[in-house]
Amino acid sequence: QVQLVESGGDLVQAGGSLRLSCAASGRVFSINKMGWYRQAPGKQRELVATITDGGSTVYADSVKGRFTISRDNAKNTMNLQMNSLKPEDTAVYYCNAKRREGAVNYEHWGRGTQVTVSS
Repeated sequence: QVQLVESGGDLVQAGGSLRLSCAASGRVFSINKMGWYRQAPGKQRELVATITDGGSTVYADSVKGRFTISRDNAKNTMNLQMNSLKPEDTAVYYCNAKRREGAVNYEHWGRGTQVTVSS
């Protein structure tokens, strides 16, 4: 199993910055991809950014140039630096980890951290 714990969510004014962190524990050696997803009220959960264990990244178009995902494999943490925040970034942000052991794929989610951007 893998446990994921997010932190860093807060209330911030538009144009401000926040840094989210995700701490992973458990069978972290088998994680090959981590990512951030978000879900706004009344909307489906959507991808924000992902990063592989090799450092390859993918961003949603809506956050490109504003958000930066990073990963510290030695510390088993993942971060999301969010700059130039907009009210539409308001959502619960979830940490996600995908791993593979043998022929079996696993996916894990954190409980989420609330980000609220006021206009």
